[in-house]
Amino acid sequence: MAKKRINTISSAHQRIDDHEKLCRIMQRETNNKINEVKKSIIRLEKFVIYGMIMLISGMGTIIYKLTLGG
Repeated sequence: MAKKRINTISSAHQRIDDHEKLCRIMQRETNNKINEVKKSIIRLEKFVIYGMIMLISGMGTIIYKLTLGG
């Protein structure tokens, strides 16, 4: 009876260790995916900012030519 109990405890510890290893792997993969999404968002923000700058400068040029440069 005692030997069976030791095997059960050992088996439980092994399952816990395996689960912790899997969790670490999944956490690493999740963090990598989060970093990829973060880089994509930063790239999109730059695109939007540059687009706004071009739009505002174009509108400023048109307004200038219509009011003063005409």
